[in-house]
Amino acid sequence: MRRHSLFKAAVIVTCLFGLVACKSKSSTTGTAGSPKTQSQVLAEANGVSITADDFKKELETLPPYLKPMAQTPEGKKELLDTMVVRELILQKAAKDGIDKSQEVADKLAELKKRVVIEAYLRKQVEEKVNIPDAELKKFYDENKEKFRTGDQVRASHILVKTEKEAQDILAQLKAGAKFEDLAAKYSIDSSAAKGGDLGWFGKGVMLPEFEKAVFSLKEGQTSGIVKTKFGYHIIKLTGTRKAGIMPFDEVKDQIRAALLPAKQQELFQKIKDDVKKGAKITINEDALKELGQNGAEPAEAPAK
Repeated sequence: MRRHSLFKAAVIVTCLFGLVACKSKSSTTGTAGSPKTQSQVLAEANGVSITADDFKKELETLPPYLKPMAQTPEGKKELLDTMVVRELILQKAAKDGIDKSQEVADKLAELKKRVVIEAYLRKQVEEKVNIPDAELKKFYDENKEKFRTGDQVRASHILVKTEKEAQDILAQLKAGAKFEDLAAKYSIDSSAAKGGDLGWFGKGVMLPEFEKAVFSLKEGQTSGIVKTKFGYHIIKLTGTRKAGIMPFDEVKDQIRAALLPAKQQELFQKIKDDVKKGAKITINEDALKELGQNGAEPAEAPAK
């Protein structure tokens, strides 16, 4: 129950208050009596349809830590209910004329500027910031010691809240069900989207109970139920390797992520310089210095 309550609160905050882009086309543009789309209708709010496509788009906008919970029967109901409530609020706000208020118009205008700028910069980054594999490999070859590790294992797990759930899943595994499928279906951990895969790790990374269980397994073997402060785990050891330097293919994305900020900063500086070329710019330095001093507005001064 506690997990469901936390998920419910998180979905309401996330979707109702706009922490992510949760608006769907049918819920913002639909009107009473409007024709239904080809997508299956999941709910209607005063004649406005909320479809399966709308639901999928909504699910995509949720933060990664909420997505697994939103795929449970309870989570799906809660997310759909939140979409219905949001549509009703939009309708009520429109009836009261809030959508046509100056405050909303001003904020929409400001938001449009930000979205346009963000889209422009993203396009520039995608088109111009490209780190070739040869450069990544060069960094790897020159810094191999940074990628040295001790003995490591690779494991997958299924995390649930109750021991009964874990027992049911163990029974399904013994009956021949695939571990990855059950992880995607039942696990409440963010790794569920990857079939429970936790990647490679060494000792000292996981909780003691988890670590003791995983390092006692043989490759390909599945554990019994392991309890930690997060819940009940079922663990599968999928790989082992001795101490050494991690392969390039495994750390390539990590290197790219490390080098990318500097490349982006170079591009942003170039964009700033380029847009200023040929532009007529005036800066009122005196007014800028006086801005906010003694709570007064700056005095008029000639622009420099």
